[in-house]
Amino acid sequence: MRIRSLMIKDPITVSDRTSVQEAIHLMQENSIRHLPVVSASEKLVGWVTLADMKQGLLPAVVTGLSLADLMIKNPITIHPDADVETAAQIIYQKKIGGMPVVDGDDKVMGVITVTDILGAFIKIMGILTEGSRLDVNVGDEPQGFEKVSRIIHDQGGEIISVGIAPDTSDEKIYYFRLKECPMEPIVTALQNKKYDVLSFAR
Repeated sequence: MRIRSLMIKDPITVSDRTSVQEAIHLMQENSIRHLPVVSASEKLVGWVTLADMKQGLLPAVVTGLSLADLMIKNPITIHPDADVETAAQIIYQKKIGGMPVVDGDDKVMGVITVTDILGAFIKIMGILTEGSRLDVNVGDEPQGFEKVSRIIHDQGGEIISVGIAPDTSDEKIYYFRLKECPMEPIVTALQNKKYDVLSFAR
């Protein structure tokens, strides 16, 4: 999934001549927490967050600090054709709430936030879709995933998505999300094949 399909297109932007008070008002009025700072040609020159602006409000009033003084210069950015996994890794590793999306000429194309990425993963995993959940430890058996998937299918289960636990041992734990269906026949069939069903729910 590409960033351009998730990003907030045509985002609200400000110039470095915008006052801190104006930036805060703009973010609060539009329920946003990030603003790209752009030049007259719409090229990115900085990035401001609501938290930074609120923290800098008093110094701005007292000492005359401007938005240009408080903005993040040379912020982390991402290209609209990058994939969502790359954006998730950057946001997680850098501990940031979002970043501007720019093309090859540094022109602002959009904004991507942790909320947008979380929403994408929720959609991909089908978490909000009514269904059933099945957690299975397939151990270290070769082709264990394929065998378990076949058992689920043969018992009338339709897989929406699959997650896998981080590798901490030779055993592999898979989290299956299924379209709502009777779970007992699937669980029984798996247990009969000596698979460890950790939990299940409808």
